[in-house]
Amino acid sequence: MKKAKVGVLGATGMVGQRFISLLESHPWYELALVAASPASAGKPYAEAVAGRWTLPTPAPAAAARLTVVDAAEVARIAGQVDFVFCAVDLPKEETARLEEAYARAETPVISANSAHRGTPDVPMIIPEVNPEHAEVIPAQRRRLGSQRGFVAVKPNCSLQSYVPALHPLRDLGLERVSVCTYQAVSGAGKTLAGWPEMADNVIPFIKGEEEKSEREPMKIWGELKDGRIVPASAPRIGAQCVRVPVSDGHLAAVSVGFAKRPAREALLERWARFEGKPQQAGLPSAPRPFLVYQEDEARPQTRLDRELGRGMAVSIGRLREDPLFDFRFIALSHNTLRGAAGGALLTAELLTDRGWLTAK
Repeated sequence: MKKAKVGVLGATGMVGQRFISLLESHPWYELALVAASPASAGKPYAEAVAGRWTLPTPAPAAAARLTVVDAAEVARIAGQVDFVFCAVDLPKEETARLEEAYARAETPVISANSAHRGTPDVPMIIPEVNPEHAEVIPAQRRRLGSQRGFVAVKPNCSLQSYVPALHPLRDLGLERVSVCTYQAVSGAGKTLAGWPEMADNVIPFIKGEEEKSEREPMKIWGELKDGRIVPASAPRIGAQCVRVPVSDGHLAAVSVGFAKRPAREALLERWARFEGKPQQAGLPSAPRPFLVYQEDEARPQTRLDRELGRGMAVSIGRLREDPLFDFRFIALSHNTLRGAAGGALLTAELLTDRGWLTAK
């Protein structure tokens, strides 16, 4: 297989850096271009991220030598790559316009941004959960007037731990969900060293997170109809989102209610046997298994379990009866891997495998 040439927009930020790291030795994709703001444009990537690199391993040598391009130079970038990953730090409206400009320039966009998550003809994909939503792409192409360009997005990082855990339970009559997420500082694009206010502290408000945590799952479970994704109406979800002094990893405390309480073993059995299209197709970034139930009642723990499956698996534990709902459990995912760059990369692999992403 000839490697596709890939660009990363917003390459100097925290999620952009994750993309750079994950693409270093990818079997299907070759990092051909890095782009960022005009302030970084024209600099070698190594210089642009000097003092800003947040990962424990250094920037890959091949990426370090690339010259940063202004992400707004759509025609120039579109002429050099087959598709782009987007992690720009721009206002929502500007991000939406930029992503559509690339799609109209016949360059697909796999986005880690939120700008198009609510757009009815833009698929918002967790690859194991709703791969069929890629079928809305032709309708989006008609709207944009493109032949091969489109925008696909990954959901917010806050829900990547509990939505995969809930998904196999829906056929049991899942009706009600109450969830509290305990979210790492990297979800705000920060580090513990760079956010002294987080030391010995918990902040019980993250702007917009609770609304996303309640609304976005409905689109993920939605139905394709007349060239758009119609959100589902169930289960009902109530969410609280809290920032905690952890570097990486979002942990969720979940309570679930069913039309009729199933046996505890039914939940465990569904988690144990669940796999999605990425696992069945053996995609490069797909974890095996995707969902991992841990019997130790003190697990999952953020520091111990966030890297499970190279940061792409979801850990579940502490399943027990709930006095107000039916059951409760804990779930954990790595927010900048499964929840951001890794999830977007797996989405690209899924779309490549199914023929939506092709070389120009």
